[in-house]
Amino acid sequence: MNKEITSVQNPYIKELVQLKEKSRDRKKSGLFLIEGAREISLAIKGNYQIDTVLYYPEVFSDAQLKSLDIQPKSVIEISKEVYQKLAHRDTTEGIIAVAKTKSHDLKDIVFKSEHPLVLVAEAPEKPGNIGAILRTADAANVDAVIIANPKTDLYNPNIIRSSVGCVFTNQIATGTTADIISFLKEQHIAIYCAALQASEIYTTQDFNTASAIVMGTEATGLSDAWLQQSTQNIIIPMQGEIDSMNVSVAAGILIFEAKRQRDFK
Repeated sequence: MNKEITSVQNPYIKELVQLKEKSRDRKKSGLFLIEGAREISLAIKGNYQIDTVLYYPEVFSDAQLKSLDIQPKSVIEISKEVYQKLAHRDTTEGIIAVAKTKSHDLKDIVFKSEHPLVLVAEAPEKPGNIGAILRTADAANVDAVIIANPKTDLYNPNIIRSSVGCVFTNQIATGTTADIISFLKEQHIAIYCAALQASEIYTTQDFNTASAIVMGTEATGLSDAWLQQSTQNIIIPMQGEIDSMNVSVAAGILIFEAKRQRDFK
């Protein structure tokens, strides 16, 4: 028989609220929350270990729960009030999972292709942009996404939501700019930096070899370390009044040019 929790004052529920709200608690416990059946399914597909499932039976039925085909340590029925306390979205899906985080060290990356395509983002600040970048990476089936000098942890609820679960479908690593540059050079991966200085139009480059497309922030661009180690700086020509665009949009343009050259293989 499933356990039942109806009070928002329950100590375990209070712990889960902290996981939702605080990066420090996620890092300390190695746990995070996943909201929604699709996101939970993608996490399972990405080999994430589900610790506990909490569901509001008036919205998410026992039959739906069985269809997810997961074997958590425990399953807990919760009240509407508890669900609303734990949920991050305005819409009601009725199910939340507690999952274990993964390691995202550079050493954990495994390339299946001889000519990998990698997307690097340096110091992205907005979870929405990170989520959009991860959706683009998933759509293009890039070999890895690497985040340099991250400003937030990957299990921030806003990243999970904005990536629609693509945080679980991509091979992701984090590290310092220096460590990532060293990693790319060790792997003989060419570095293409999106930058205004000393740049060539992105369509003139050959992305068929092992390539990393590196994006900076909209406000400050890439750090000098990247520009000094760049194989070639690339630029998307602008025909309007401004000289930059949203980082996730620019990443999509560059990544899909590389995929076009590779005939979407």
